[in-house]
Amino acid sequence: MTLTGGMVVSRALGRYGIRTVFAVAGASHTHLLDALDRDGLQIISSRHESGCVSAADGYARITGRLGVALIIADQGTPNAINGIATAFHACSPVLVLIARLPNSWTEAEAEYDNAKHPLVGSISKWSRTVPAAERLAEYVDVAAKRALSGRRGPVVLQIPQEYFAATLADAGAATRPAPQCSRAAADPIAIDEAARLLRGAQRPLLIAGAGACQGGAGEALAHLSSEFGIPIAGNGLGRGVVPEDSQRSFNWPLMQIVAKDADVVCVVGARLKQRLGYGLPPRFSPQAKFIQIDVEAEELSRNRRIDVPIAADAGLATKQLLAALRADVSANASADTSTAIKALAHRGLWVRDALQDRLAYLDALAAEPLPHDAIHPLTLGRTIAEAMPADSVFVGDGADIQNWMYGALRVREAPGFLDHYPMGAMGVGTPLAVGAAAAARELAADGTPCRTVVLTTGDGSFGFYPAELHAAARAGLKLICVVGNDGAWGTELHGQLKAIQRSVNTELGYLRYDKVGEGFGCRGEHVERLAQLRPALERALAHEGPSVINVLIDRNAGAALKTDARVQMILFDDLASNLKTQHSFAG
Repeated sequence: MTLTGGMVVSRALGRYGIRTVFAVAGASHTHLLDALDRDGLQIISSRHESGCVSAADGYARITGRLGVALIIADQGTPNAINGIATAFHACSPVLVLIARLPNSWTEAEAEYDNAKHPLVGSISKWSRTVPAAERLAEYVDVAAKRALSGRRGPVVLQIPQEYFAATLADAGAATRPAPQCSRAAADPIAIDEAARLLRGAQRPLLIAGAGACQGGAGEALAHLSSEFGIPIAGNGLGRGVVPEDSQRSFNWPLMQIVAKDADVVCVVGARLKQRLGYGLPPRFSPQAKFIQIDVEAEELSRNRRIDVPIAADAGLATKQLLAALRADVSANASADTSTAIKALAHRGLWVRDALQDRLAYLDALAAEPLPHDAIHPLTLGRTIAEAMPADSVFVGDGADIQNWMYGALRVREAPGFLDHYPMGAMGVGTPLAVGAAAAARELAADGTPCRTVVLTTGDGSFGFYPAELHAAARAGLKLICVVGNDGAWGTELHGQLKAIQRSVNTELGYLRYDKVGEGFGCRGEHVERLAQLRPALERALAHEGPSVINVLIDRNAGAALKTDARVQMILFDDLASNLKTQHSFAG
């Protein structure tokens, strides 16, 4: 049988456990698509390059494997920028395979120099063009290594399309096993110092980010939390590494208002960027001691000088920290060790106690009936939480609606939460959910139960990539998309009403997004009253394909997000004061 370049790439990818890829159309990738299909890989057909990359991103976040997106060069690369940038900021390992026009078609003075990759240089970890068909597998391996090692992220590999059709004598590097990525353990001296700080803290706090999930730190973090009384807040992909119970484990947006009371903060696999207040006052106390564990040394002491910086894999380092803390408590216990540990465990409820006003207010708000059986967005979120399985994967999008979901949804299993932050690119939730649903189905083929994927999005954000639902329908993916429809760009509307007492260019109208879903092959349902909501969710849950539920929500609810601190989960107002103090805390 003739061995083509497409076959070589397919075999090279297969060694990484990939069984699903995402692609826009196909002419330029014909021989690769043929090989992938013959090798039994599922090809999910996207409708937009950015959606394609974001679907591969969603797949990567849930599986932990390399997500693969197939696009073309000239027109496709500019379209893909939003998806690549989102994956870059989310530290998601995505391989973007770009088919380029044949070498013989390349102009000497072309307007766009395909060899230099200027469009993706600042939003990818690595970008190259394969120089010869015989080196296809080698370049796939280097791309995969760059994407999966250290701080993960997207890589771009451009291939002249004639290489896919080229006849090759052998598969090159694809005949050997895929290269393995090593994991770095932590400096024992730093681990011992971190253990000492955590043992002596009165109000310790763990913050888990994507690195904690990718590094498999969940078990060690759960023991650190339960045994030693250290409450934990998950952010982004780090949500659910310890199941959220509103007792010892919370999502960061919900609990962040009390983070200023922590005296020792241990940040695991999370970057001190805007979402975490840069690690600075007023979000955190200036007197707090900071421990930071990150696989990339350059992330340590970003914005705030870290007292105990630890450059290591989050999974290995947290296991070391757990062992060291057990040993430290045992060595310093005045009585027996079990009594000492039991005394420390009582610290674990300080976050819960400090949040009582916020939690009680949210409970009351969700329970308060609205006139005409209208639906408050917080009540929407609470109803989704009650109706969906405990192991569901939740995908968030939008602005106001996302804020309310932080007060409603609990993530019980990691990876179990995907959203558009830290990039904040509206609309990518839809393709992220498509990729997550494809991942859930692929993982279920290995014998694990198929997790339900639920996207909650706003009517504004839904409008960006609704055609990606066609990918879900064609592939028969189980996906529930709930559109919180307030007929406006909610956060902009209420911002304008507060600033100028009227709105300009923010009204969208109460459109029938369920009909949009039906047009792309999904099951659609329209909900106007609270009594209709739970049955609609249950019908969507029973349906085997994708569903779109268009839920009319109370527009007035968004006004509280501009005025009431008890319901504000997404914070920006301390940015200026952060920056005023940054020079005092930076490394």
